[in-house]
Amino acid sequence: MRLPVMPPLLPMLAKAVPEIPPGMVYEPKWDGFRTIVFRDGDEVELGSRNTKPMTRYFPEVVEAVLREAPERVVLDGEVVVPAADGASLDFEALLQRIHPAESRVRLLARETPAVLVAFDLLALGDEDLTGLPFAERRARLEAAVGGGGPGVYVTRTTTDLAEAREWFERFEGAGLDGVVAKDPALPYRPDKRVMFKIKHERTADCVLAGYRTHKNDDRAVGSLLLGLYDDAGRLASVGVASSFPMARRRELFEELQPLVVPADDPDHPWTEAAQAAGTRTPREAETSRWAAGKDLSFTPLRPERVVEVRYDHMEGVRFRHVAQFVRWRPDRDPRSCTYAQLEVPVRYDLGDVLG
Repeated sequence: MRLPVMPPLLPMLAKAVPEIPPGMVYEPKWDGFRTIVFRDGDEVELGSRNTKPMTRYFPEVVEAVLREAPERVVLDGEVVVPAADGASLDFEALLQRIHPAESRVRLLARETPAVLVAFDLLALGDEDLTGLPFAERRARLEAAVGGGGPGVYVTRTTTDLAEAREWFERFEGAGLDGVVAKDPALPYRPDKRVMFKIKHERTADCVLAGYRTHKNDDRAVGSLLLGLYDDAGRLASVGVASSFPMARRRELFEELQPLVVPADDPDHPWTEAAQAAGTRTPREAETSRWAAGKDLSFTPLRPERVVEVRYDHMEGVRFRHVAQFVRWRPDRDPRSCTYAQLEVPVRYDLGDVLG
């Protein structure tokens, strides 16, 4: 492979801001795997956000690039998996695509095919385009890839601030995570946070049903274990809140001791028997290849306290990342803390946000 921009390449990044800034080019914020695509004739390489190769996991994307993209090109974009209904994205299905078995990779490529959504053009033919303003790179991208075809698309953009604000509201709930704003004069700057991202701020009231102690102090809380009631009335584990100063961790430990129940309490919602019966518990990750060697034991608590947390996104039925503690909710009935509070109606079709 011989291109004017060669792998490995760290992508240009965005910093979070609270409001959509004026005077920019705006795009939907896609919720997938950030990917730099390198094609030189019959050779295609997909590089991840951290420059790790992803080519083997997405053979259908490689085929689509060979079919739809120019023969010598470097694209910046996102690999996503559309949901079966075509009206949203399925990030959980995307996660499952990273699998060590070749046979499994091929099966999932057929069952949950991914697509590439391109939003920048870094090289074309023998030209390195990274020094050009974004507005010019975007025009070249549209000319080179156009509306795309099956498997390769170009994201929609607007320079209308009002339309960007409308997108921010309308796309929530279907797998798009906000809006990205780019200076039209901006050259491509690898690994620099020079774009802007505006993400939805989501909160949820969760039941506190356990904690793990801190790795350096067994009288300090390491993480609070959060749950929501599912449609079957079971308290399902949805993630953790764990960002506290050490002094607060010790205060929480003392504060929660009156709620501690024996590890083998048959009435606790997260017993091994409950997990065997289908309840999602903090122990469920023990069977995951990602949790190898981790101590997933916890101290169970009577599920009587409700905590409001801030989270960035759901990954299937769990918070994708650590949630942020906001406040206790003593006025809230724990049984009212259900998944229903997180539901946001789907208000768009994928065709609405592709160029």
